[in-house]
Amino acid sequence: MYAGPHRLPSKVEPMVQEFDKVGVVGLGTMGAGIAEVFARAGFNVVGVEIDQDACDRGRGHVDRSLSRAVGRGKLSEEERAAIDARLTFTTSREDLSDADFVVEAVPEHMNIKQDVFGDLDRICPPGTILATNTSSLSVTEIAALTGRPDKVVGLHFFNPAPVMKLAEVITTVSTSQETVALVTEVAKRIGKTPVTVGDRAGFVANALLVPYINDAIRLYERKIAGREEIDAAAQKAADLPMGPLALADMVGLDVCLAVMDVLWKEYRDARYVASPLLRRMVAAGHHGRKTGKGFYAGQDEQPEPTPDGRLAQMIREEENLDLGEMLIAPQIDDALRMIGDGYVDAKDIDTAMRFGCGYPKGPTELLEDRGPESVISTLVTMGEYSLTTIAVPAPLLMDRLPEVEAGEGHGQGGCACQS
Repeated sequence: MYAGPHRLPSKVEPMVQEFDKVGVVGLGTMGAGIAEVFARAGFNVVGVEIDQDACDRGRGHVDRSLSRAVGRGKLSEEERAAIDARLTFTTSREDLSDADFVVEAVPEHMNIKQDVFGDLDRICPPGTILATNTSSLSVTEIAALTGRPDKVVGLHFFNPAPVMKLAEVITTVSTSQETVALVTEVAKRIGKTPVTVGDRAGFVANALLVPYINDAIRLYERKIAGREEIDAAAQKAADLPMGPLALADMVGLDVCLAVMDVLWKEYRDARYVASPLLRRMVAAGHHGRKTGKGFYAGQDEQPEPTPDGRLAQMIREEENLDLGEMLIAPQIDDALRMIGDGYVDAKDIDTAMRFGCGYPKGPTELLEDRGPESVISTLVTMGEYSLTTIAVPAPLLMDRLPEVEAGEGHGQGGCACQS
């Protein structure tokens, strides 16, 4: 059993090998998936839910996932039986009193997490590492609820957890280096590609993905284009497996709104103001697939007519604007600002978007394909039509413009930026 960072040897991996018991608190779709991931990797897992009905639903999530894996030839019946044998389900958090590592995956409400972490801090041994799967709340605030902030970390999985390869390891100012190293090694052990970053609203993937979804909702709300047209344009522009509005339905519109509100709370920047349509849909209970109502969920299968209003026509006639680029360019700008802030490097950004969001290429790779002049030109032209809140392209994006000889004039991007 892990006995605390002060006993860690210089090499962390052997300590990971000695892990025996992993707890997962919260067995919704995500929590059940996390429990499955750990059990598949050879850990003994105790999944905890608030009551027996919720516990049974969690077990059902795992059973269906494993059945699909067997049906597709990804697992043999013997492998499935071994995984099942490593899984235990309970309604008592006290059953985690000898856990080595615990992941919390309860709903995104600080009062619920406060209750969970208070219990875990009391129940678990002093050396147990506590991880939160939060996608929108401050890991620092969660860690402060315990008497072991040096052993609290974010471990953010992506849905579906058994499939998506990214795990964001979120550190706080209190997290010890030993804890970071150990959790990173755990992420690798369970087959994930870890990206380690500090505690900041949205972390990497959600801070880039959700504003992009919000941008698409704004275009739809302003009747620039229909939902199928918007999604097809984004898919074509970046070779994406799914368009932003279909993705919003899958992720959950309520989740998208929660992330946007957290980003706004931290930065107070117009870039992170949630679309009024998104807010109204969530208020009406239209959360996407989970409620059967969203941009596609619950709608007629017949395609929508293409908007033909004045603004939609103007955009179609504008030579410097392409619908797909209107969605990709702001995300590239967001990524360059994140790099410019020193929060993360280009490699980790691209890794996060490829392994966490299914992007064939990450934002900086997409920038290389397009060139900075094209991206800047799109952003500036969008600004002229009030189609973006980005007033000036990111400084790091501007720095990538090719230098010009004195007296030759500006390139396309430089010229557009002066207008």
